[in-house]
Amino acid sequence: MPAVDPWPQAPILSALPPTAKLTLAFDPLRLRAELAHITGNGWKEIRIVSGDGLGDYATSLDWRTVPLRSIGGDSNRGDAGGPDLRDFADTPWLARLHYFAEVLGAIPAELAAVRILALGPGAKTPVHSDTKCGIPWGRVRLHLPIITTPEATLSIAGEVHCWEPGTLWYADFTRGHMVANTGTRNRVHLVIDAWATRDLLAVFPPEFHTPAVISGTMFQPPDEPLPEGQADSLRCAFDLPASFRSWEEVDGEFLRDQPSVPAAIDRLDGGLGLYLEEKPTFRLVHVGEAEFRFAGWSAERTIQVSRSGAGDISVTLRSRVGSRVKSRTLPAKTRELRRAVPCDVRPED
Repeated sequence: MPAVDPWPQAPILSALPPTAKLTLAFDPLRLRAELAHITGNGWKEIRIVSGDGLGDYATSLDWRTVPLRSIGGDSNRGDAGGPDLRDFADTPWLARLHYFAEVLGAIPAELAAVRILALGPGAKTPVHSDTKCGIPWGRVRLHLPIITTPEATLSIAGEVHCWEPGTLWYADFTRGHMVANTGTRNRVHLVIDAWATRDLLAVFPPEFHTPAVISGTMFQPPDEPLPEGQADSLRCAFDLPASFRSWEEVDGEFLRDQPSVPAAIDRLDGGLGLYLEEKPTFRLVHVGEAEFRFAGWSAERTIQVSRSGAGDISVTLRSRVGSRVKSRTLPAKTRELRRAVPCDVRPED
């Protein structure tokens, strides 16, 4: 399990409650009825994801998942996702679970990972925290209980919670927390990761509507198609500060002197990708003005390519916490033309 990060990772979090009940609510009976359609083979082991990529399965816990949205729409991806070669997409399960799809359609935000999580009897996680999973980084984690008992609890910030089925809750999971089930049946929640929007904050309690909270929230910009014919002009090579490839890096770490990694922006699967040491590592998603987020991640970190009137090329790295932006501009060189690489093919070592 992830370790406990220092808290607060962003100052605005200390002014907000650790949990909040949203104004949306759903029918737990309909959710339970559809849940019964999922067979034993549909449940997958939880997999841990970190700034280093996919890690181990949480095999020490009776903790299972059915992914409804995942990286690439892969129904075997039982992780929360992160920067990747593909973005989030619906899994085949969502087309079969019509009321679950209706619930997700009522969330006023674009969704990242969505998983049904089942914590078995006797299971207990260690105290841990979820790095950069909160409004300052544009990602909000919501819980919709489906099946629970008084013995299945979330402990966070000195509080113990057992939420009523059908209610929708936010929690600041960057705080140390743990879940435990001392009962005799599974505790099942729908866990929804959503990109922060003003409409989403509107269904939060009033303390989330203040100017300070709005300023402290990183709102996800909409993706934009890259203008026709522009991709080749953005192809370049540069040295990337090694910490910038990890979304778990300490805020602003990439501004410090450190080892670098040979990097390039080049064609990838009909678009552009970030190559590290000549391997396609992250697909780049255009958010406007030749600035790109990583697929599978918010605009918490972006790369922008610029050309001067003299034809010089540079890249600007940015990271965001709320409305605060840190940036670093690096010199780059134009790449030689190469063939497009599909994102499921990696060059041989």
